[in-house]
Amino acid sequence: MKSCILTFLTFLFLLSFSAFAQVPQPDVPPDQDDDVVKISTTLIQIDAVVTDKKGNVVTDLTANDFEIYQNGKKQDISNFSFVQSNKSAEKTNIQPPKPDKNAIPIPTAKLKPEQVRRTYALVVDDLGLSFESIYYVREALKKFINEQVLDGDLVAIIRTGGGIGALQSFTSDKRQLLANISKIKWNPQGRGGIGIFNPIDPTAPKTNTPNNEGNSKDYEAATEEYRNENFSVGTLGALNYIIRGMDTLPGRKSLVLFSEGFQTYVQDGGMRTSNRIADALRFLADRANRSAVSIYTLDPRGLGVPGMANAEDDINDIFGNGGLALENRRNASFDSQQTLRYLAEETGGLAYINQNNIGKGLRKAVNDQSDYYLLGYQPDESIFDPKKAKYNNLEIKVTRPGLKIRYRSGFYGIADEKIKNLPRTPVQKMIYALTSPFGASEIKLNLYPVFQNDAKSGDSVEALIYIDAKSLNFTKEADGNWKASIDLMAMTFGDNGIQKSELAKNYSIQADEKIHQLLIDKGLIYSLSVPIKKTGAYQFRVAVRDTKTDKIGAVSQFIEIPNTKKRIALSNLILSNFTNAEWEKAKTGTFNTDDKSVLFDTTLRQFKPNTILRFDYVIYNPKPNAPVEIQTRLIKDDKVIQEEKPAAVKTDGQTDLMRLQAVGVLTLGKNLEPGNYLLQIIASNPNEPKKFAMQYVEFEVIK
Repeated sequence: MKSCILTFLTFLFLLSFSAFAQVPQPDVPPDQDDDVVKISTTLIQIDAVVTDKKGNVVTDLTANDFEIYQNGKKQDISNFSFVQSNKSAEKTNIQPPKPDKNAIPIPTAKLKPEQVRRTYALVVDDLGLSFESIYYVREALKKFINEQVLDGDLVAIIRTGGGIGALQSFTSDKRQLLANISKIKWNPQGRGGIGIFNPIDPTAPKTNTPNNEGNSKDYEAATEEYRNENFSVGTLGALNYIIRGMDTLPGRKSLVLFSEGFQTYVQDGGMRTSNRIADALRFLADRANRSAVSIYTLDPRGLGVPGMANAEDDINDIFGNGGLALENRRNASFDSQQTLRYLAEETGGLAYINQNNIGKGLRKAVNDQSDYYLLGYQPDESIFDPKKAKYNNLEIKVTRPGLKIRYRSGFYGIADEKIKNLPRTPVQKMIYALTSPFGASEIKLNLYPVFQNDAKSGDSVEALIYIDAKSLNFTKEADGNWKASIDLMAMTFGDNGIQKSELAKNYSIQADEKIHQLLIDKGLIYSLSVPIKKTGAYQFRVAVRDTKTDKIGAVSQFIEIPNTKKRIALSNLILSNFTNAEWEKAKTGTFNTDDKSVLFDTTLRQFKPNTILRFDYVIYNPKPNAPVEIQTRLIKDDKVIQEEKPAAVKTDGQTDLMRLQAVGVLTLGKNLEPGNYLLQIIASNPNEPKKFAMQYVEFEVIK
């Protein structure tokens, strides 16, 4: 396969480049229109959800049924509307059929924006979950993805301890989601312990007095407090980063947080003193409200009794000194739950606490993307005085009896335009686009990573990047040639969110009249080779910026690198498209295959009906002395519309029986409807049908 790909990969132009220097993370998202929450000098607009006693959304209220208070002062409602979300207009409580565990799975195509019904981020606070809680969260997520994710759901599973690589692209691909779940691990360095309540140390100091200064236990307690505080700040920073990424989504958005909460107070001889976590929580709530993100919090500890002794506790010691040790633990548990309640209540979400079924809480949170009211009023300009900037409390009342209302309960006195219009360097813009869960689309890009394994060099990925040249700004130079300049950034992340490789360069594209027209007509391909040292799931992310117009495009792609030494595996598919006349010549050997744009066919993947689609691939590690059969499927809208019978792979003339070269052909009928399709191939041994490998590629049929 490697030699096959290298034959195809030809650079279309010579590139000159200069490397970028290391730069800090961007601080704000791109400018945008926010259609739900607005904090401006002329309008404060907040969303509110109103339900009856049964939890059903009430839809027939008017502006006269509401009252808005800012810092206790009643405001005149100037804007009012009821928004019926397209995502919630359809029934979201329909249970999908349980999957057949023995059936070969059907891959899911990427959703188009108009196909999305629900969008939600499932955030696992692995910086602050105990070993016990991690297990329950992982099992609940697997069950939810397998049984509850519906058609049209766009989901991200994100770990707070995974760095920027943990910002997984939102996807409907259950394979990718399950791969992300499998990598959720307990962090022994985090603020969570082994169990939900750590054993009490009866020798720990009960007071912080001058007599205890220099006590080693005081030092240990202070160190533990500092460590827990830092990990709490880390979690809140990750949540802030995720929420800024969700800015670009329209409408009301949901973030579901699995966490054991944060201690906003430290125990000090029975005294309770606040620390910086409380301020960080308030800033996070403000950021979520400005991004129209509702936070739903789930405490996986369930219904616990922190005032009771653990099996590991020494009963004779811990009840000494009036049971202060148990009281401290009870207070700490209460405080941590209060932070979860705070985030939910401040952002219009729900807190699921003291419940032993987190799966039920997850379903409740996801299904709560309800229809909502938008309430607006004209604020007093004095609240945006930078010298008096403070947090403004909101209270919204519904006057009709028997109803409940949820809303965002405040904001800082800073207008949105001042936050969103902060200056950013070109590199900061690129990094934001590169690491955002949602990418950028001002420059059209396609990304197709091709996995391959070589007997000598091992595993690697050839990332093919298509750039639409029509999106670039070409200028005609004095010598008659055309010139464009782009910045390109590429990053690879492992399944743990750790960055594996990086490329940052500036490219100057120069072309004569003929080549320029060819680039405009067809686009251009960039090839990036990345060696892979460890099998598993990877993310490839690419961002391109036009240096003259400042337009940016960004794209990401998930790929799973199989262990070719332990099981049968398949490479990605290399595609080439032929007209019927070209195919007849190719079969007789009279067609010059060098004329085929294999790079463009593979990367762009747009084909017309009444053509022939050829796909080349490699079968790795087939069982010795056993036949390998390949079955081909054509899939549209998650349904198999064409399925070929399994056919044996020919091994005559093959020089490496552990890397079988294979070719397949698919006829795209003249009546094939335009739209997105999936080509899936399944490799198996007829004697062991349950042991199989599969690979697929998505393509589009165009007129």
